[in-house]
Amino acid sequence: MRKFLLVFLSLILILTCGYRKPYRYTIDAGKDAFYHNNVGLNYLQDRIYYAAIQEFKIAIQLSPNTQATAVFKNNLGETYNYIGYPDMARVCFEDAIKLYGLNFKYYINLADCYEHLGIVQSKTEEYKASNNIYDKIMLGLLYIKSGKQRQGVIILDEICQSNPELLIVPSIRNYIKQIAATL
Repeated sequence: MRKFLLVFLSLILILTCGYRKPYRYTIDAGKDAFYHNNVGLNYLQDRIYYAAIQEFKIAIQLSPNTQATAVFKNNLGETYNYIGYPDMARVCFEDAIKLYGLNFKYYINLADCYEHLGIVQSKTEEYKASNNIYDKIMLGLLYIKSGKQRQGVIILDEICQSNPELLIVPSIRNYIKQIAATL
């Protein structure tokens, strides 16, 4: 009887020691997108550009068409610009502005990209024809890039004066102060 009880308890112990409540992993694409963006930034800091580009692309795919995607696209564009592919960076910066047009850094990056591509003059003419306030921001930056700093500062200042409620205005004012210090 003792042997039977010992075998029975041993069998129960063996069968129950491997049991545990199953872990249920829930996928949260938004959190995963931020994770991949952060991994991309770490790769970028370590100068592992190809891996950084892939991580930013994964982040964009996980969270398409959101305000956060604008950040991911801007990071991808900065990486492309840094490694010497301004034509690919241009698309990223333009998409970032379309997704969230209230970050002044995106406009500056796009203007720098136009300068690297050598198309500042043609883009200036294109933006002159528009009456959109955000296109005027780009026009002011392009004037500054083309050497017409006073004209660019005037346009940016007019935007600040006529639309003080815009969220982008404080960043524009800080930029104007930086440019005015160099005049």
